[in-house]
Amino acid sequence: MQTINSYKELKVWQAAIELAVSVYKATGGFPKDELYGLTSQMRRAAGSVAANIAEGHGRETTANFIQFLRIAQGSLKELETHLIIAYKVGILPMEIFEVLMLQSDDIGRMLRALIRSLQDKL
Repeated sequence: MQTINSYKELKVWQAAIELAVSVYKATGGFPKDELYGLTSQMRRAAGSVAANIAEGHGRETTANFIQFLRIAQGSLKELETHLIIAYKVGILPMEIFEVLMLQSDDIGRMLRALIRSLQDKL
């Protein structure tokens, strides 16, 4: 098994960065009155996924890393909730909603697999 020297090498972190970029692009066209509402919430939650993966990797113990991965999972679920709301109120087109939800599902699977893998090492 290879050693990961940097969180930047983690496929889940790379995918989380791509999701955050996609969310920034998708929310760029949201109504201005959502700037401090859904736009801000979605961008913050999306960025938090990657940030928590990175922060957890920088911690000294595997248990701490797992805890931050769980926090990343929570941020991902928060983002999914905001995506559903944005779609249902009509400011996020179905095509973009579906792509973002697929990205989110993939990241969720990667996070769960990484957590299981790390738990096996404890």
